[in-house]
Amino acid sequence: MELSKIARVILITKASIAESNTSYAQGGIASAMGSNDSPEFHYQDTIMAGAGLCNSEAVITIVHEGIDRVKHLIDLGVPFDQNQGGLSFTQEAAHSRRRILHAEGDATGRAISQTLIRHVQQANIVIYEQHFALTLVTKNGQCCGVVTIHNQRLNLFLASAVILCSGGAGQIYDKTTNPQVATGDGLILAYQAGAVLKDLEFIQFHPTALCLPPAPPFLISESVRGEGAILLNGAGERFMPRYHELAELAPRDVVARAIFQEIHTHDNSNVFLDLSKIEPNSIQLHFPNIFSTCLKYGLDIRSQPIPVAPAAHYMMGGIMTDLYGRTSVPGLYAAGEAASTGVHGANRLASNSLLEGLVFAGRIADHLKAQSYCWPMEVNNLTFHYPILLGAYEQWSDNLIALQRVTSRYLGIIRDDSGLQAAEQLLLTSGHTVKSEFELNPYYFECQSMLRLAGMIAQAARIRQESRGGHYRSDFPDSDPNWRKHIHFHDNKIEVIGA
Repeated sequence: MELSKIARVILITKASIAESNTSYAQGGIASAMGSNDSPEFHYQDTIMAGAGLCNSEAVITIVHEGIDRVKHLIDLGVPFDQNQGGLSFTQEAAHSRRRILHAEGDATGRAISQTLIRHVQQANIVIYEQHFALTLVTKNGQCCGVVTIHNQRLNLFLASAVILCSGGAGQIYDKTTNPQVATGDGLILAYQAGAVLKDLEFIQFHPTALCLPPAPPFLISESVRGEGAILLNGAGERFMPRYHELAELAPRDVVARAIFQEIHTHDNSNVFLDLSKIEPNSIQLHFPNIFSTCLKYGLDIRSQPIPVAPAAHYMMGGIMTDLYGRTSVPGLYAAGEAASTGVHGANRLASNSLLEGLVFAGRIADHLKAQSYCWPMEVNNLTFHYPILLGAYEQWSDNLIALQRVTSRYLGIIRDDSGLQAAEQLLLTSGHTVKSEFELNPYYFECQSMLRLAGMIAQAARIRQESRGGHYRSDFPDSDPNWRKHIHFHDNKIEVIGA
């Protein structure tokens, strides 16, 4: 939207423009706008959750600039919920204040994305939907475009700058809160073009996803616990006070591991989220999306506890960027979950993800507005960074199922060396054969992205011989101050860099 004021913008989406991780975000967007809050409090909470690996400059940036960026959303018409004429705030795990703005109860991401889509459709922006990005294009080392697949045809788009906002990779796991489009394509596109990937071992598992087959693992927002819901194990006992002084409002990695342990101790498939301490009318008012979804599957959460279990939710790592969204490849930028800005460290603070995307997308726009980019019209000497193919075309569906089995077994909430070694062997020794009847099938290329990314996650998780944030090793259960470091992937090399 901002760049369309100064230049022609092309927006390419893999599915429809409405389909994104943002549109599924329930809980809200964190911003220190309350009367008893401050950016300094928000900074401390973010740093604490990040377990020693946050980039302090990046955190300072989002907690301060985020306030004006959220006000901009309000000016654009995002209908944040109000209480007695002012903004309504709720609280989520590891936040010391009620600072989570929400819209339509538990449909904040959808309200934000729908509002922005309306503005985008009226701006100087050409939208191409159902285009799968196959490769980035560079000229003399600078990113200058992308090749997409659409209706079995290749399409070339050239530009002065390319911004990847492609989300995460939850679909590498069989249980995830992410939509089908979250397959890590953007990370692999950037890596193939020469960008640095960072902190891939840090995967956040949301503690409470609906576990009620045949229902999908639908996200049950953290704000439900923020409003007073408690967790009960299979024996009907409240267990979180045994694991952390903040109980149900402990950091996400703590809650997820506690649930995982209780499930295995009691040989169940889930624990229960009990909402009986919340006023029934308040449940329907504040969580209409959760209420209606559970009711669709025969569960009335006003009177029945919700069966929940952890599910893959968010990647703290991604494409390494600076404070202006620049990657290590000139002309290539990244924002949102695809980027590793340093804000989240080893464990994302709840509801900081929408804020991070908002702030750094705005900073990318401000940076590019200040540049005098001009695309050289000569289109010779272009370099196309096509993907490495890790599996036979006719086996992509079977490979995807096998991949999800490996990741769920060895790259989940609790890891160890033998499992990670097995994952590496299974993920990094795939064949490279492709039959002659090869087709331009986006699902095949998605599978290739996921195979390669999962292999990198396994490598990084095995190298990091400690437990920190979203990465937990049962054979190295403690955090090691000597491991306040980042693991980088670049040009087929792995480097360990001091924080």
